[in-house]
Amino acid sequence: MLKRIDPLIALIILAVIVAIFAPARGEFASAFSVATSIAIALLFFLYGARLSTHEALEGLRNWRLHLTILAFTFVVFPLIGVGLTPLQAVVGREMYLGILYLTLVPSTVQSSVAFTSIARGNVAGAIVSASASNIAGVFLTPLLVMLLMSAQVSIDTSVFLDIAVQLLLPFILGQLLRPWVGKFAANKATKLVDRGSITMVVYSAFSAGMVAGIWSSVGVAQIVFLVLGSIALVALMLWFTRFAALRLGFSRSDMIAIQFCGTKKSLASGLPMAAVIFGSANLGLLILPLMIFHQVQLMMCSWLAARYAKES
Repeated sequence: MLKRIDPLIALIILAVIVAIFAPARGEFASAFSVATSIAIALLFFLYGARLSTHEALEGLRNWRLHLTILAFTFVVFPLIGVGLTPLQAVVGREMYLGILYLTLVPSTVQSSVAFTSIARGNVAGAIVSASASNIAGVFLTPLLVMLLMSAQVSIDTSVFLDIAVQLLLPFILGQLLRPWVGKFAANKATKLVDRGSITMVVYSAFSAGMVAGIWSSVGVAQIVFLVLGSIALVALMLWFTRFAALRLGFSRSDMIAIQFCGTKKSLASGLPMAAVIFGSANLGLLILPLMIFHQVQLMMCSWLAARYAKES
């Protein structure tokens, strides 16, 4: 199943196609933007309701593992993003900002845990680390955006209030109400909210791009460059996370968790955060590198997880 195209990517492609032929305009675009904000808040409410507080606190005992993964996610990746600044001359300023943004978002949860499980790694550690990454990302991603992107993108400090109201508050409410809504939140049917909210963000962003005419500036060569660049970046991080984990004395199971959690970037968290930080109408080319990177990381990590499973 993991070797097939990600259902989320399929929905995103569909949203892009619809936006090309029937972009949201006028009053409908405004109403759809409000609906998207509500969907994002519901998404983070469900994130909070799904996370077991007890399991999270128990898992925090392996603090070396979690700090290592957080360091890869919010230190190493951003440093790479800054180091890629010369790419502006190759792919253009807006596309580079999209590449920089993808290095600032949290790790994935579901796929990180799934790949760690397939590879016979430390599943409990992966669950806690990936969840911690998403919680920390609510604060760290907008902070990193302010530090590294504010010079090139207009970002108001009120974004932290928006993040608190639209992302953090629903997450906390989900945690508080977990005893009553936890089972419902864990139901597979709620995945429709996950995928639906992301699809809405993409449709809104691509619609705004179509109306403004910015997508006409994206060439085939740029897409090919993003695909090849994503392959190179995933390969580099898979090697570096393994190398560092072994040098730091981690066990094989912990090394696997570090690899699969420390190399991932979350589309499910990254796009809603981008919509809150930049506004759906201003996403433009910022979201394209993250969408491509997401699918590339799934394909490459799927192959590696299967390889580890055969070796064990």
